[in-house]
Amino acid sequence: MGEYEHSLDVKGRLIMPAKLRQDIGDKFILTKGLDGCLFAFSSPEWLNFEEKLKALPLSDKNARNFVRFFLSGATECEIDKQGRFLIPNNLREAAKLEKEVVIIGVGTRLEIWNKQTWQTCDEAISADEIAENMTMLGI
Repeated sequence: MGEYEHSLDVKGRLIMPAKLRQDIGDKFILTKGLDGCLFAFSSPEWLNFEEKLKALPLSDKNARNFVRFFLSGATECEIDKQGRFLIPNNLREAAKLEKEVVIIGVGTRLEIWNKQTWQTCDEAISADEIAENMTMLGI
């Protein structure tokens, strides 16, 4: 849970907030996410997610594209002694990560955002709309 602002260093490394480090572990999986961010999964959560991807029908083109989207850019990251991890260039480009970055905790994963993109997305989230749709979500 939570929202944390950090800066990428010149080598593309980002500090993993200490509060999140405990949950995600020293090694985790980073991949392209939805809405213009990156998704980070702990190893056990990645295995759960990967199993769901494997269960999708190979005969369905949308399912194949969904699997390709997440697996093609997936990489294992390791947190160093200073609490940093390297975001590969292809993933930095996919999420338009430059200097200012926001890491948010969203249940089973973390999301890593370009700060400006996150602010735009966050401002567009309407609590009233969410409340109206909660019944459809089963909440």
